[in-house]
Amino acid sequence: MLRPLLLIVTALLVSCGSGSPPATAPAAAEKAPPPKPADESRRLPRENQTSAEVVNDHLLGKSFMPGGTLGQYRKGKTEYQMFVAAMPSPTDAAILLLDWKKAMPDAQLVASFGGYAGTDAGRPVFVFTKGSWIAGVAGLPQKQADLQARLLAMHLD
Repeated sequence: MLRPLLLIVTALLVSCGSGSPPATAPAAAEKAPPPKPADESRRLPRENQTSAEVVNDHLLGKSFMPGGTLGQYRKGKTEYQMFVAAMPSPTDAAILLLDWKKAMPDAQLVASFGGYAGTDAGRPVFVFTKGSWIAGVAGLPQKQADLQARLLAMHLD
C-alpha cells in the first residue's frame, strides 16, 4: 500500500517539473533619456545676460533637477546664474523646492517670496516656485538675489 502511494507521489513530482528552462526576464530596458526641455531663454531677464543655454538634465548639477534653461550673467566683476525649469504641475515644482531645501544645509525660508535661500557648494542660491515653474538665482547674496528673482518671476506665466 505504501509502494503505490510512493509511485503516485513520485509521478506527480516529476510531472510538475518544467520540461524547459524557465523563460528569463528580458534584459532591463535601457531608460530612455528624458526629452530635451524647451528653450525658455525668453523668460530670463536680458539685462547683464552674457549667454543662455538649454541643459538637458540635472540643472545646476543637481541629480533631482530636470533639464531647463540656464542663463549666465555678469555685472561688473560679479558673475551669477539664473535658471528656470518647467514642471508638469505646481506640486512637482513644490517637491523640487523641498529637494533644494534638503540640498542646502543652511536653507532659510524667505516667507515673503515663498522660496529658500542658502548655500550650495559654497555659493549662495535662492530658489523659488511660481506655478509649475522652479526657478532661481545662484551666485548672488540673498538681498541681490531676491531682487533678481523678482525680475525673473515677472517673466514666468
